[in-house]
Order: sequence, then C-alpha cells, then structure tokens
Amino acid sequence: MTAAIDLLSAPSRAKRRSVPWTIVFAFVVLGLAAVAVVFGGWLYPDAMRQDILSGLLPAGTPGYPLGTDELGRDVWAMTVAGAASALIGPVFVAVGSMSLGIVLGTLAGYERGWLDIVISRWTDLLLALPVLLAAIVVSGVFGGGYWVTVGLLVLLFSPSDIRIVRAGVLEQSARPYIEAARMLSLSRWRVMFRHILPNVSTLVLTNAMLNVAFALVAFSSLSFLGVGVPPGTADWGRQLIDNRAIMFDNPWAVVVPALLIIVVASAVNLVGDWAGQRLSQVGKAL
Repeated sequence: MTAAIDLLSAPSRAKRRSVPWTIVFAFVVLGLAAVAVVFGGWLYPDAMRQDILSGLLPAGTPGYPLGTDELGRDVWAMTVAGAASALIGPVFVAVGSMSLGIVLGTLAGYERGWLDIVISRWTDLLLALPVLLAAIVVSGVFGGGYWVTVGLLVLLFSPSDIRIVRAGVLEQSARPYIEAARMLSLSRWRVMFRHILPNVSTLVLTNAMLNVAFALVAFSSLSFLGVGVPPGTADWGRQLIDNRAIMFDNPWAVVVPALLIIVVASAVNLVGDWAGQRLSQVGKAL
C-alpha cells in the first residue's frame, strides 16, 4: 500500500521540482548576457570604429548582421560590446545599495532607539528625492562620469534596501531563538550578523535582484539622456539616443538594444522571484 502511494505521489513531486520554462529561458538570457559582458570587448575591440562609406547598411548585409548606423559602425558589434557598460554598473549598484541596506537596516532593526530614528529619517529624506532627476542634477553639477553615477545610484537605491532589511530584522528580533542567544551573552554583532541576518537572506537576495533590474533601466535612461556614459562608448542606452534619428533607415539599431534592456531586466526579475520562492520553501522545510 505504501509503495502504491509513493508511486502515485512521484509524478506530483517531480512536477513540483521541475523548473518552469520561463525560468529556464531567463537563465539562458542571463547566461548569454554574462558571456557578452566577459568576452564582448575581447571579441569586438573596435566596436566603435567608424566607416562613413559603410553607413546605414541594412540588416543582413554580409559581415553586418544588424546593419550599420549612419557613421558606419557595426550595430551587432556595438550591442555585444555594450553589454559590459550596460550591465556591470547595475550589478555594482545592486551590491552596493544592498550592502548599505544590510548594515544600516540591521543596526536600525536590532538596536532601535535613537540609532533607528536617525537611520529612518535619513532613508525618508533619500526616498523623497526622485532618483533620475537627482542623478541628472548631481552629474551635471559635478561632471560625473560612469563610476560617479554608480556611486550616486548606490546611495539613492539604498533607502528601500534599508527599510526591507530593517523590517525583516524587527520581525526576527522577537523570535525565541534571539532571546536564547541573548541569554547566552552573545555579542550584539554576533546575534545580528550570525543569527538574524541569515534568516532574512531571502529578502536580501530577492530585493538585490530587483535592484539589478531597476538599476539597468535607470542606467539606460541616464545614458539616453546623455548622463553617465560619455559619447563614443558602446552602451545599450547610448545606442538608443545615438540611433534614434535612423529609426526608419535601420530600425534594428534602436529595436535590438531596447529589447535587450527589457528582456534582461525581466529575466533578472524572474530569476530573483523564483530564487526567493525556492529559498523560502527550503527554509520552511528546515
């Protein structure tokens, strides 16, 4: 009887363990994007080379699968080489803002008191600032380049991370295992970062992945507005502004980078949401 029940339940277990095709597709997209980031500059070191005589070649021209822009630059080469500029910055923004969120959110949620008040008011102030507008103003005033924009977005993205981590730490601080750790006279730092933080790791991972997607869109928007990425740089957002005038001559020069921004951002969101759900299931099982 037990064997029969196990046999009947086996398909349902296999179904639960199977990965949806959308997640598989998202992993494939992120894998290809990672390959382009690592090897794009090596494969196309002269991606921004101009050849006026080859300007506005249509897609499918031998040697130019996506055609060329009005300066004769290979759209395919620019797109592959531009993955590094488009994706490295958002990853640094997500890691940096989440690092601030982990440190300040954990301190605010565990220590409370005046430290919580100061950190909370600071996050309220930053949340009141429009991200793109603040980035444009600061970059315009100080003449910031790519990494200045990265640092600014780290600061502007951190308030939501601080609040999320703080909420998770507040919820965990009332648990019996934290009271037991305090009774053992463990240090505050050990309790915060050895016991509480691992139990909010699902929130941290999910929100960090969302930050990558949001930062990708923010970076592309700033590049489209001419902020952060200088002219002559292979970048997806920069391609949009450089090639908008040739939309009807070679639409692939605009459509491909725009689609890549959307697809990669969606893939990051899907993988982050799926990973968060799997981690939650593992935590419940343990």
